[in-house]
Amino acid sequence: MSFTKRVGASVGASMAPKVTQVAPNITAAFVHQSLTMAISGVGPLPSAAAAADKQQAEKPGDVKHGIHDVIENHVRYAGVQGFLTNLGGLVTMAVTVPANIAGLALIQCRMVAGILHLRGYDLDDPRTRDAILACLLGEEKVMHLIKRHEIPGTPMEIATNLTHDPNLDNLLANEVAAELIARAAGKRLVTATGRRIPIVGGMVGAGTDAFVTWKIGRYVDREFLPRPRKRR
Repeated sequence: MSFTKRVGASVGASMAPKVTQVAPNITAAFVHQSLTMAISGVGPLPSAAAAADKQQAEKPGDVKHGIHDVIENHVRYAGVQGFLTNLGGLVTMAVTVPANIAGLALIQCRMVAGILHLRGYDLDDPRTRDAILACLLGEEKVMHLIKRHEIPGTPMEIATNLTHDPNLDNLLANEVAAELIARAAGKRLVTATGRRIPIVGGMVGAGTDAFVTWKIGRYVDREFLPRPRKRR
């Protein structure tokens, strides 16, 4: 490892505890709550299924178009909230870090749930909900957990498993909470280097959150094969 990477890793590790201290409620319960709100809707935000169906209705029968729009819309949402919640550098961490993590968790859960809905997966099925959480970790992290035999398979394999494992549910929620905190710490590391220019934090937050959301969306689009939609 180069000297620059060693220094970056060291500073990043020192930032992680600070982020944890200002966001102590980022737990498995928080992740489950975010997922529930994303699926059912909250305030003026419609449910993931309703939003996805609205996008699909623009080109009936063209699921790929609907999924593309779901991803693009949520990438924009992620970018806007990432900019707004990463302004101000370290001074405003106690307020902005929890808001950033909460906003991103809701947006990404909603995006993944919307895609799975359009692909024919039942969002009320606990296996589908576990698959959504697995997707939030990203492909690289998922493959790492599979290699270590900590999860039974890919998100699609989890969604189509014959049975639901409650232990897997808690494991994934804890992993997502840790991943959200780690990503927030990474953004704060970059923000800290430019703390004399407040807008730097907003630009970093917008770009990072939008890119990670896009990357997750593309992963989900590749991962899940369509299933017959149940008529209600």
